[in-house]
Formats: sequence, structure tokens, C-alpha cells
Amino acid sequence: MPPASGATGEGAVACTPVSEHFRVHGGPRLVGEVHVHGAKNSVLKLMAGALLAEGTTTITNCPEILDVPLMGDVLRGLGCEVTVAADTVRITTPAELKHEADYGSVSKLRASVSVLGPLVGRCRRAKVALPGGDAIGSRPLDMHQAGLRRLGARSEIEHGCVVAEAEGLHGAQIWLDFPSVGATENILMAAVLADGTTVIDNAAREPEIVDLCVMLQQMGARISGAGTSTLTVDGVPRLQPTEHRVIGDRIVGATWAFAAAMTRGDVHVRGVDPHHLDLVLEKLRLAGAQTDPADDGFRVVMPRRPTSVDFVTLPYPGFATDLQPMAIALSAVSEGTSMITENVFEARFRFIEEMIRLGADARTDGHHAVVRGVERLSSAPVWASDIRAGAGLVLAGMCADGITEVWDVFHIDRGYPGFLRRLCDLGAEIERVSAPPQR
Repeated sequence: MPPASGATGEGAVACTPVSEHFRVHGGPRLVGEVHVHGAKNSVLKLMAGALLAEGTTTITNCPEILDVPLMGDVLRGLGCEVTVAADTVRITTPAELKHEADYGSVSKLRASVSVLGPLVGRCRRAKVALPGGDAIGSRPLDMHQAGLRRLGARSEIEHGCVVAEAEGLHGAQIWLDFPSVGATENILMAAVLADGTTVIDNAAREPEIVDLCVMLQQMGARISGAGTSTLTVDGVPRLQPTEHRVIGDRIVGATWAFAAAMTRGDVHVRGVDPHHLDLVLEKLRLAGAQTDPADDGFRVVMPRRPTSVDFVTLPYPGFATDLQPMAIALSAVSEGTSMITENVFEARFRFIEEMIRLGADARTDGHHAVVRGVERLSSAPVWASDIRAGAGLVLAGMCADGITEVWDVFHIDRGYPGFLRRLCDLGAEIERVSAPPQR
């Protein structure tokens, strides 16, 4: 049965009844303009970064999604005052922070583990319950802990919590086995207040990492190498609060790009740096779309049925694992056969089971999937297992005959503010309804 939590409406942040779902009418071509909000994968880490300085930090262009107030609850539990108003979040951090993040607040979202680094950096100790999050596969904290140990902290898993303590932090040479975004962020935020110089090799290069570095620099941190695989951090004694605008959400922007391509539409996406989506736009060009970058976004026009393209998920600047469901959905209606390789999260392919319900011709073998495109999908009830899977299923439903019901839409609300409204503004026929689920 569907879980019993989520959001009630467009941009809402309350809980969704288990019976809410989207009814997606297949057929319409998407045409028009859509604006992209601030990045979900950035704002939550920026909120955690506010712990590093006493005083009030203001973050603007925040997405109105469930995860923002959930992270606010985590910070309140640590002693902060947090106000969320429209697209602005204000966080007032006290001189004396609490260092324990309890399970009740942390369990609701994976990104809450990003308070670990700031707490160790500022308080020299932290106790953070192991977080919850999407069902997309294992995301161990080994590299987070190893990095903190290199900085001089002791870190263990005790009674379901990550526990870290340090008498003092010192600079270190740290090599990550994999360019983990979360590990890079936690180590970075601990290192900015450590004594001496820290070098993080094989660091994540995502635009969201760069965004965090920019905010930390505004707070007084000394960081070089943002956007490269080597970050150099010269520790400082203290930071000060700041005001920062979140970058546009490249994953949401890419979702609208795939929607345009799948429905043979014409969509202008604004509010996101097109260079953050160079590979995505190139893949859509190979599939037959016309893509035109602009200063504040891009336009995607698809005049015909897409041609099959292969996708391989990799850390940035590779193809994002968060877009794998959209790649599979596009492949399912393309002409020809596509190979999709998942190199980041092993459970992402759960999405394919729901695509098969919609008539997709897809098979998996380990971390590979082969998708043979069909002219049109067949409507059916489907269930979202995570944020991106939910969005991918809605896009697929727009390319199916009849009406597709997408359940567990609270996942979508966590990552896409105004998702239904924005699609309807582009010409989609979708409504949110409440009725007993039939599974």
C-alpha cells in the first residue's frame, strides 16, 4: 500500500492522503514557457551550511517543496530559528548549537546527513541519526566518516547514529574513492573551520557543489578549485552569515526538456544555466530535437518521433542518475533500441517495472537496461518509488493511450514545486484526484 505522507497540493508542504494520485491523459503536445526554481539538491546543503556561522543567513530562490521545511525542522532541533516564506528561507543560528540531530526529523529526508560536517566543524562533535530518503539503492557513509577521521575526528556508527568527536580539526590530504556529492559536501563544511590546509582529491564537481562553495566563500571561507576534481580549503577561525541565491535546478530543467522531446513539443525553459545541461541537450539533439541555449535557459523543439540514444549515468559532468527515469521513458517511445547503463544507484531500475506496466519493451541485466521503443505506450495504474521515477512515469503517461494513474505522488511534490500546474500551463491534461487505490 502507498505510504501515508506527502504534500497536499501544488507547491504545498503538508501531508498527502495515501489515496491521492495523478490522472494523466495521453496525447497532448507540450508547448510554451516554463520557469525553473532553485535547485533541490543545492538548497538543502546550503541550509546545512548556515550552521557554520552565528547569526542570520538568508537563502533566496528556494523551491517550494516539502524537503525545505523538513530540513528546517532538522535545523530547529539543533537550536536554530527557521522561517520559510515563499522562496526565501531565513536561518538564525545561535552561538551555542545543539549537536544531536534526532531520528524523528532526520529520518524524513536523506539530505539531513549534510548537517554532520557543519556540526563537527563548529561544535567539534555531532550525533546524527542515520537518514531516510528515496528507495534508489544504498548510499553508505563510509567516505563521509573516513574524511572526518583524516581531519582528526573520531567517527563511528552507534545505535543507529553517526557519532563524531574531535578535540580539534586539522588540515589533511583526502582522497575520495568515488566523487560522492554528499561526502564532498560534509568534508568541505568541516574543513572550512579546521586548522591548516585541506586538499580533497577526486571531489564531486556538480554545479550544486560549486553553489555551496560560493556561499561558503561569501561567509568568509577560503576555497579554491570549485568545479574541478581537486578542492583546496584553507581553514579560517570563524565564518559570518550571508545572503545567497540558489542556482536553478538543472534536474527539473532537464525534466521539462525530456517532456518536450517525448511529446514532440516546443518548450522554452527559463531560470537554469544551459551549460549545466550540455550533455543532456546533446543527447536530445542526437534523438532529433532542436535545442537552442539562451542566457537564462534553453528551448527544445521536437518535430518528429525521437530516435533511440544510449545513456550512461556517471557523476557530473556525466549524465545524471537523477535523469535515468526520463532517459528510459524517452527510449520507450523512440524509434530503435537504446542501452541505458546505471553506474551510481543500483535500485534505480525499479522504475522499469512500472514502465513495463505501461507497455514498454524493456529488459534489465545487472546495471544495464535494453529498451526497444514502441510507437505508443498503453495506459495503466503505476506507482512512483522516488521523486524522479514519479516524474518519469507522468511523462510516460503523456505518451500513452487513454488515462494513466500515477500513485504515491507525494514523491513528486518533494522535488517539483507546482509540477501539475506547470505541465497544465504547457498544455498537458492532468488532474490530482483522491480515490481508493486499486493495486
